[in-house]
Amino acid sequence: MMQASDTPKRRPFARIGTFVAERRGLVRDYLSAISGAGGRLVFSLAYFIALANTLSIAEFGMFATASAAGVMLSRILAFGFISALYRTATIRPKLIGTFTAGFLLLGAVSLPLLAAASYGVYLIFFASTVPLAVFAAIVFAEALLWRPVEVVLIVNNGLGKFGRAAVLSIVTTAFRALGAVLFMLSGQHSVWVWSLFYIGANAASLLLAFGFYYPRQRLRLRTELYLRRLADSIYVAGAEVLFYLQSEFDKLLVLAIGGPHLAGIYAIIMRLVDLTAIPIRTFSMMLVQRMMRAPDLLSRLRVKSGIEGGVFLVSTLALAALGIVLHFFPNALGRNVAEAAPLVALAIGVPGLRNLVEYQAELLFARGQTAIRALNLGLLAGLKAVLLTYVLTTIADTPTLVLSLNIVFLLLYLASALLTYSAMRKPAKAI
Repeated sequence: MMQASDTPKRRPFARIGTFVAERRGLVRDYLSAISGAGGRLVFSLAYFIALANTLSIAEFGMFATASAAGVMLSRILAFGFISALYRTATIRPKLIGTFTAGFLLLGAVSLPLLAAASYGVYLIFFASTVPLAVFAAIVFAEALLWRPVEVVLIVNNGLGKFGRAAVLSIVTTAFRALGAVLFMLSGQHSVWVWSLFYIGANAASLLLAFGFYYPRQRLRLRTELYLRRLADSIYVAGAEVLFYLQSEFDKLLVLAIGGPHLAGIYAIIMRLVDLTAIPIRTFSMMLVQRMMRAPDLLSRLRVKSGIEGGVFLVSTLALAALGIVLHFFPNALGRNVAEAAPLVALAIGVPGLRNLVEYQAELLFARGQTAIRALNLGLLAGLKAVLLTYVLTTIADTPTLVLSLNIVFLLLYLASALLTYSAMRKPAKAI
């Protein structure tokens, strides 16, 4: 009788045990991946503290904005063929050598377009505030040094080698942090000198990544394979450029409208917001891989709303904790950051809403809906430009401006959710 009466009580625990056992590999992979995100978070914070307190606020604003532009422009490299390389690593890893050769070929062909686009962005947004040599050096570091490092990370994650990707992520972020510390200890602290240190740190990361972490396969050119995937890759490249345009356009507008000092304060706030996204991106990356294999994974409303609620809660709590620390210890992250410390808590809703927009864009990529993703991101970029231009030109008080960002990002999230989930009603594209 005792055994019979205990059975119903034990069933829930048995189910939990079975659930965990069946997903032990997934949990292990996530812990491996999140360890890289945790290590990267530590070194990213060290990098941020050293750099933000060595450059003046105005020069930090110049660098942060030029870096954001470089990240956006780097998506032109190889016309987005990185997406094909990632899908190959995830689904058909034996073809990595063939698609790596395609990436190198298309990367070389894309250089004139990358150079022309970079100069156009410089003339529009940076000509009156940032020297051309500084801008060119930062874009070179982001597009031709750091972007290939991301390729190595992407391929390792696609292969399921999350531990190797985690180690590489930590070490390369540590290189950047070391570069910032060496710059802090140097005798000259201009943004031009920092751009040279930045090139050095990214070059060291590139050598390490391809020397020790890229899978060894013979490079074989098969142009017919590349041509079949080129249209989709161009859609992805366009979507990535638009994604980073809508993600980083605020920095460009603040620099163009508010000047370098306001851009520096804004960049400090948004850099702290960015730090909350590091663990969220790890989760999104693994979810994307699952959806490539099972496109209907998010077919139930409860699952979708649960994931979005978790992303928002984790992001908001992270910034709230940081805001509390800076409220009581405003100099905790250095004297320059202290000027922006009182404003951090005012952007309380921005991290969660921003991370959700990024997460929703990844859902469409996972389902192969790259053209719709590009269109959606273009619409969001336009909406963000309109909203931010209105805010920057009508609100002069900096605290009120930062507070208004919560409304801006709420409107962007609502637009993104409408566009994304409407598109997901259509059948996923076969991969």
